[in-house]
Amino acid sequence: MAEPQPGLVLRFQRRFLAARPLRSLPWQELEQSLRTARGSALLVDILHKTILHPLCVKYPPSAKYRRCFLTELIKKLESTAAEPLDELYEALADVLKEEESTYCYKNYILPTGDCVSLSESTALISRGTTGLVTWEAALHLAQWALQNPSVFRDRTILELGSGIGFTGIAICKTCQPRTFIFSDCHPCVLRQLGENIWLNGFIPEPDMTWSIQTESQGQKVEGEKSQNPKVIVADLDWGSVTEKELLGLRADVVIAADVVYDPEIISAFIGMLQKLSTSRADRKAPEVFIASTIRNPDTYQLFQAELDKVGIRWQMIPAHSSCNFLYDVQPDVTILQLFI
Repeated sequence: MAEPQPGLVLRFQRRFLAARPLRSLPWQELEQSLRTARGSALLVDILHKTILHPLCVKYPPSAKYRRCFLTELIKKLESTAAEPLDELYEALADVLKEEESTYCYKNYILPTGDCVSLSESTALISRGTTGLVTWEAALHLAQWALQNPSVFRDRTILELGSGIGFTGIAICKTCQPRTFIFSDCHPCVLRQLGENIWLNGFIPEPDMTWSIQTESQGQKVEGEKSQNPKVIVADLDWGSVTEKELLGLRADVVIAADVVYDPEIISAFIGMLQKLSTSRADRKAPEVFIASTIRNPDTYQLFQAELDKVGIRWQMIPAHSSCNFLYDVQPDVTILQLFI
């Protein structure tokens, strides 16, 4: 039987690099392993797969997060009879010298081995928006997409309320869409979104092209060196966007995460869905998938009631059977498929 340590170290690595809540890391299992381990080799391995990992060195989580992580590792070391580990204390000393920043990085290792690295705000609300952090529903939607790549392969995807880009970047790296249209309307969010798209190796199309897509733009020309997928960032306001502009996007699939958390936003979002429904001309209606964290059951039920009121049918997508990189997915995240 394989030793448990490699799996334990991998769980520490994936959760740490993504800056998941420290309480979600497998501390108890570490304590049990340290009781039977000789020396501090396991802690050295965890240190090199986390704090000293090249991804962390290049794109580090917040100084506060790394400081708390190292402090906890040192506590675990000191609870054993092992010799003090200089590397651990030196790493903490280095982090203590750093000034706290308003931005940090999170690195999500995908099941394919690809990684999505994001720069995001350390505050849940920053510059008057909640769009500068990655929310649970975005992680949940990405997990579902990775398990259902055929929904996205060789198709044009429109993401509403992309935020800083996790879901879309994960889909671009793993699901082979033909075109992916990221969209949001807050200037700071759009700026951060663009930076994260570049950070992950994609080059967005020049501004002002998003609303005038043609059928030929989505087709690959023989011998042409073009990015796959094509990536577009759209400044898209649900209230002011026209049906003609939406028709120009030619979306086959529409996705969104955490966009129905407020009654006022629900109204605007359903208005947007109605525009998408009436702007398809003779094209097939896009498939629509919406992931939501149910913080307030009344608000979520209002969303479902409003869908019913305007005649948009919906069904709940079954939960994942496994979570490859979301070890602590909240049970109150759901995905609805809408039929517009």
